[in-house]
Amino acid sequence: MTEEKRVVGVRFRRAGRVYYFDPGGIKLEVNDRVVVETEHGLKIGKVAIAPKQVIASQLTEPLKPVLRKGSPEDLQREDQARHSEQAALSKCQELAQKYQLPVKLLDAESNLDNSYITIFFSAEGRVDFRQLVRELAASLKTRVELHQVGPRDKTKLMGGIGKCGCPLCCATFLTEFNPLSIKIAKEQNLSLEPAKISGVCGRLLCCLGYERDLYRAMKEKLPPVGQQVVTPLGEGNVTATNPLKETVTVAMESQVTVEFPAADVRRKEPTAGVGDRKSAPKPSKH
Repeated sequence: MTEEKRVVGVRFRRAGRVYYFDPGGIKLEVNDRVVVETEHGLKIGKVAIAPKQVIASQLTEPLKPVLRKGSPEDLQREDQARHSEQAALSKCQELAQKYQLPVKLLDAESNLDNSYITIFFSAEGRVDFRQLVRELAASLKTRVELHQVGPRDKTKLMGGIGKCGCPLCCATFLTEFNPLSIKIAKEQNLSLEPAKISGVCGRLLCCLGYERDLYRAMKEKLPPVGQQVVTPLGEGNVTATNPLKETVTVAMESQVTVEFPAADVRRKEPTAGVGDRKSAPKPSKH
């Protein structure tokens, strides 16, 4: 019999990763604030996935417990932790300038009792910040971790407005980054000019992956470029397709190029040549 465990999904940041915890006997609903035990001490988060049963073998790590629902006192301690984070960032910036470290500080994250704080930063290459960490920890009287992030995570932490005029997807609802390649832009017949298909982070736009499967499915219904087709105006060769409009552009035998609805175009069946004719059956030998 397959063993199941009851879990609850908790998120600590907006659009952040969801972590699973053991809800125990606590009745929880989505958006409830909860205090949980983590490897860096107690933290307060928000329920993103209501308690549910999952197959135990799907869990990669032992579940840590939900200790309680967040009380007014817990929320007050969380506000105090936010102030401590800003103070830590200011002190870290001061020390980075002191040691002339080429880093850009992005954000800080503290646990509930301010005994452990993580500072996120970006840099062009590797940075030796060991002396900075020692002095910062001594100044703040807490354990400190500096965590370097890449261009995508940097943009996620900073936020901003995308080319579409809306807040960045990564900062509002994307919890993880899926791998993207230039092939996706080619499949959608987009310009390959970097400035047009790159996001604020300088990497390929995350939204290129949203319609990838739809484009592939729609393109399969259309004849490929170079295919000979029959249209209401005669025969020709496909020069372009538009999956969204469901149209096919055809170069006619008259050298005129016409765009047709896909429903009005059919692939030309190859005609059998002389070499394709079946040879007459040989007489049987007796």
